Amino acid sequence: MRIRPMLCLLTAAVMTAGCVKQKENHEMRKKVEQFALVDLKADLSHLSENHKEMLRKLIEASEIMEDLFWKDAFPGDRDEFLRSLPDEATREYARIMYGPWDRMEGNKPFVQGFGEKPAGANYYPTDITKEEFEAWDEPNKMDWYSLVRRDENGTLKLIPYHVAYKDEISKAAQILREAAQLSEDEGFKKYLELRAEAFETDDYLASDLAWMDMRSNPIDIVIGPIESYEDQFMGARAAHSAQILIKDLDWSARLDKYSELLPKLQDALPCDPKYKREKAHADANMYVYDVILYRGDCNAGSKNIAINLPNDPRVHELKGSRKLQLKNSMKAKFDKILLPIADLLIAPEQRKHVKFDAFFENVMFHEVAHGLGIKQTINGKGTVREALKETYSSIEENKADILGLFMVYQLYHMGEFPEKDLMDNYVTFMAGLFRSIRFGAASAHGVANLMRYNYFNKKGAFVRDEASGTYRVDFDKMTQAMMDLGNEILTVQGDGNYERAKQWIAEEGVMPEILKADLARINSSGIPVDIRFNQGKAVLGL
Repeated sequence: MRIRPMLCLLTAAVMTAGCVKQKENHEMRKKVEQFALVDLKADLSHLSENHKEMLRKLIEASEIMEDLFWKDAFPGDRDEFLRSLPDEATREYARIMYGPWDRMEGNKPFVQGFGEKPAGANYYPTDITKEEFEAWDEPNKMDWYSLVRRDENGTLKLIPYHVAYKDEISKAAQILREAAQLSEDEGFKKYLELRAEAFETDDYLASDLAWMDMRSNPIDIVIGPIESYEDQFMGARAAHSAQILIKDLDWSARLDKYSELLPKLQDALPCDPKYKREKAHADANMYVYDVILYRGDCNAGSKNIAINLPNDPRVHELKGSRKLQLKNSMKAKFDKILLPIADLLIAPEQRKHVKFDAFFENVMFHEVAHGLGIKQTINGKGTVREALKETYSSIEENKADILGLFMVYQLYHMGEFPEKDLMDNYVTFMAGLFRSIRFGAASAHGVANLMRYNYFNKKGAFVRDEASGTYRVDFDKMTQAMMDLGNEILTVQGDGNYERAKQWIAEEGVMPEILKADLARINSSGIPVDIRFNQGKAVLGL
């Protein structure tokens, strides 16, 4: 895509149409205000001066991830692009979306002069085809940490991130090493040093393993190329991202007791034994944090409220994964979005079941559920991720959602939640569908929720009252639908059934007209779609 001519045309059009500019500003301001503004901060009073100086360093390194994600997502010069936009509201929305494409509306362009967003973002040449990529004789072409470009003859070539982004990577590595010297926790110091080395080599295994070993550190950072959602061409390239976290010691202690139950939960999964033959690690590695900075990929469009990492299956086999709940972001979304949605779309007599504790549990066990099931197909097709290709993310997010709910159900029947009313989790889960579907079909989470809505509808898990436009959960049918859907997903993953996954997403990852009407009611009511942040050193008092 040639950015500069597009931007010149856009600028000329705006200069000759002042009245259009006013209208666009009003519409763009409405788009910006879909995201409730939240001050992103936490109590730092218990941290030492060394800790606070380390946080300043970590923020500096995170800003480099911000710069690199713009390069991941947008095939042009960020600053030139933002300067060219006609008003501040459009610029603000472009910063939220990291480019001219609306992540909440299937990546439709909202800036004149831009066409469809390339499926591969800026990781691949814009003219590449799947046939060309699959025929490419390059053994490392699915490498997570590389760009695909053309040489002077138009032939595809692979460029590792540490080569393509040498200046930025070198600076980020140096800052992490400086931060490591300020750490009062030896495990965190080791992680930062290994992460710096990983930046310079694109070999992240050692740093991922070190991250899994940390237990006592009050500060954490998730930084580097991590998730592959931005790559909708092959689902392979990892996007640059950073989140800085402050541990909630009290809540983290509450989660410890669930770790020993994971093998039993794996054995109880509602599927044929061959699809749960891998062992779940009893060490759950679950913690609760307040997050104090989002930069790069995690800050684009909708914001995550939990983390399940690392993604490397080698780490899963050796140490499992770590599940982090971001309590302050979660509470902001519950208060500002989920409760108002429930008041609009959930049947009045069931609204009492929409509770923060249930929301917290559903999200928490979603992350745990990523570690359940199997990572290797049962028929020699390689890893589930490799076999399902670009469909993997949507199928995996669907699995985590439904098995997370199943885990709450199973723990209740194991006697771990003796005072629980499972309807709290079911109804809160239903309200959460509407919240997540608003993320749009461009999001793996949004597609997963559409698939689940359509599945629940067919199974009668909910009843929609046409007169009031509200939804009522049927407990027994919801329970059965949960079991059946879990079984179907685990079977598709275990078989590495790419064709079935592709067909399922095409048929069920779509929005029915009645749901469109319900979402329009939510949008017209002024309920935010998601949150955005005042964040950084000033907000934190650093």
